Amino acid sequence: MSDTKKRAALRLRRKLRIRKKINGTVERPRLSIYRSSAHLFAQVIDDVGGKTIVSVGSFSKGKAERANKDRCSELGKQLAAKCKEKNITCVVFDKNGFNYHGRVKAFADGAREGGLDF
Repeated sequence: MSDTKKRAALRLRRKLRIRKKINGTVERPRLSIYRSSAHLFAQVIDDVGGKTIVSVGSFSKGKAERANKDRCSELGKQLAAKCKEKNITCVVFDKNGFNYHGRVKAFADGAREGGLDF
């Protein structure tokens, strides 16, 4: 098995271990992120209803900037602003098996600066 496949399998195991414990509700939805090699995507999910409430991403129409730490921090603030419009202040953070480091941490810090509580 190649190193890339091993790394992906380990991330999947971490993700499943986390998802057993974390669940989003109407009062406190789940903030899930996905980090690809170039971009970062995040969405706030109500797991009871199975609906995405708010989403942001570094790859959108007209803007395809790479997601560096500064861009991820801006994305976190954008998500927090959209959540405030929907009257969401408190979320459960689901890092989706990724390490809380670098771009993931920058996104979380930006979301906290924007007013989200987790």
